[in-house]
Amino acid sequence: MRVCVIGTGYVGLVTGVCLAHIGHHVICVDNNEEKIKLMKAGQSPIYEPGLSELMHSSMKEQRLEFTSDLAKGVHHGEILFTAVGTPALTNGESDTRYVEAVARGIGENLNCGYKVIVNKSTVPIGSGDWVRMIVMEGLAKQNNPSMKVEFDVVSNPEFLREGSAVYDTFNPDRIVLGGNSKQAIDLMKNLYKPLIERKFSQDKTLPFVSLVVTDLNSAEMIKYAANAFLATKISFINEIANICDRVGADVCQVAQGIGLDSRIGSKFLKAGIGWGGSCFPKDVSALIRTANDYNYETQLLNAAVRVNKKQRLIVIEKLQQELKILKGKTIGLLGLTFKADTDDMRDAPALIIIEELNRLGAKVKAYDPIVSQSGLSHGLSGVIIETDAEMLSDKCDALVLVTDWQEFLNLDYEKMATVMINPVIIDGRNFLKREELQMAGFHYVGIGC
Repeated sequence: MRVCVIGTGYVGLVTGVCLAHIGHHVICVDNNEEKIKLMKAGQSPIYEPGLSELMHSSMKEQRLEFTSDLAKGVHHGEILFTAVGTPALTNGESDTRYVEAVARGIGENLNCGYKVIVNKSTVPIGSGDWVRMIVMEGLAKQNNPSMKVEFDVVSNPEFLREGSAVYDTFNPDRIVLGGNSKQAIDLMKNLYKPLIERKFSQDKTLPFVSLVVTDLNSAEMIKYAANAFLATKISFINEIANICDRVGADVCQVAQGIGLDSRIGSKFLKAGIGWGGSCFPKDVSALIRTANDYNYETQLLNAAVRVNKKQRLIVIEKLQQELKILKGKTIGLLGLTFKADTDDMRDAPALIIIEELNRLGAKVKAYDPIVSQSGLSHGLSGVIIETDAEMLSDKCDALVLVTDWQEFLNLDYEKMATVMINPVIIDGRNFLKREELQMAGFHYVGIGC
């Protein structure tokens, strides 16, 4: 099938590359000329495991193209994906101006034939009909009444995890399609048939993918509800961890015990320094804002947000307990990105930790496997970026594990302890092995354990 993906961020690029890999002819469109040049040269502008390899192979087989020409993409595609950003505004609403611009541009460039316009971007509930209206306004600008154009709008929310987005694309739990047109839904089913039948799955024992077909509004709500629930689940276990700290219980054992209950499940029950990134914060805020617009107060979601904000500073509290005054102390951060296996720093807990340590007069150093090597550190302030973990630990009063990179399980902690002023480590993800750290000479402090 012929596919156009407009927007080449995490969602758009992964979607385009993976659809090309399963056999479709994909044109990815972006208005950033430098980015297009980079991708045409075979370089991915983002770090995502497995993405570059798939990108190279699909380009070699001439199933994947990149262009800044929106008209070219619209004319090419039977299915047009909108995958531009919808960042949060200061009031919590989603900024939909990029979605609006794309919808208008699609309308202005629609040609004869039938098209399916797919909202892949996370958009406010009710955006399906709004996008249709904007496309129609763009179409009216063509002023060509003789041209026969037909299109439908479908909501197809993504559930990709940064750091495992390629795997998630080929091994989805479910595919959600929201729309009112059988023709559009059938076309989308055909597009995803190889994934529904798990022909490209890395786990051949899995059954067919669950296909959820709904109306537009329900599909949009599924995306928000899923992320809001997962964010709330993390805030819940973090609150339990804080109680465990005070009563002498171990949150890791507690999480294991409650996670074995099939009604609860073990995923997203890992205590730590809270959630960040580009999705959870903005999606929870957008859902709260939508509820407020309809005169409903989201007390549970409001509490989840408050717990998360407080949790980001839990390592500061633990550093103060161990070192007392932080002014004049040197603190080393292991990891900066909001999660492992990504280069994404959006709303990363590390940023708040750095800001608060600076405010308290501490010197902050950091090492991150991606940030330290990529030059992304140019956008950071108040922190010295080191190129390896041993340099990071030199003359530090304490270390804080911020991101659970696999690399951090295999560092030479015994050597690192010898070059520190105080061999203290705060494990902000309950990721490291306490016994090994203690044998290496560290005083280990976890979150709720």
